[in-house]
Amino acid sequence: MYDAIAFAGGGNRCYWQGGFFEAVNDKRELKAPLMTAVSAGSFALSYSLLGIGPRVREQVISACGPHLRNVDFKGWRAGKPLYPVGAMYLDLLRSVFDNAALKKLQSIANIQVAVARLPRGVPPILGAALGIGAYQVEKKLFHPVHPTFGRKLGIKQEFVGIRDLKQAPDLHDLIIASGGVPPFMPVTKIGDRPAFDGGLVDNVPVAPLEPIESAGGNTLVLLTRRYKKIPEIAGRTYVQPSEPIPISQFDITNADGFRKAYELGLKDGKAFVAAL
Repeated sequence: MYDAIAFAGGGNRCYWQGGFFEAVNDKRELKAPLMTAVSAGSFALSYSLLGIGPRVREQVISACGPHLRNVDFKGWRAGKPLYPVGAMYLDLLRSVFDNAALKKLQSIANIQVAVARLPRGVPPILGAALGIGAYQVEKKLFHPVHPTFGRKLGIKQEFVGIRDLKQAPDLHDLIIASGGVPPFMPVTKIGDRPAFDGGLVDNVPVAPLEPIESAGGNTLVLLTRRYKKIPEIAGRTYVQPSEPIPISQFDITNADGFRKAYELGLKDGKAFVAAL
């Protein structure tokens, strides 16, 4: 149906993509030779292609809830992370993706995951903080689908192919790095350098789609937030949630929010198929 598909980032909002994928894929196969993703979109893309969305949601919803704290000072004083979401996310990745899952993903499509590289010589925490700050300011002031402030700071987006990975821990590291937002997520190296959330450059990873579109191909981009103005690009279809997704990016206390994000994606996916 499409020559390439992109999954935007958005933390917990990406469970909307899981519901959308399931609804569409139930009627029409929703995969493409090239698939790109960034941040938590890379997780949503991976479990969706493997067909294990229900298992993932069950694990997440059962583990999260008001018994947890997004900022855990008590645990921090006992030597645990101040922000538990990073460790929980890594444990989830390890339980979901083993070597067999990696090999299956590698056989399905050319999957490219975006990470961000800071300018050489810039301390990782400082550079990431500047990038995150620039991203948030641009989003709040101008609401662009494709931001530009990160590039102006010298941050570069790099795509890493899942087919180039050797074993499951490489996939875990890549997904963590692609959503690497300190202090919520640990600083992770890809290759010999720290890699950060690819959304610091563009939270909608479309650069690999552009040659396909220029050659007359058709692409699909799954957003995770609503925008007032969507770019009009020949061959490209953007899909956004029909209403704001009711969960914040790193919230581990809102179990019902995960369910609602999925259900909204399911609803929007069914509407998308009906309109085709």
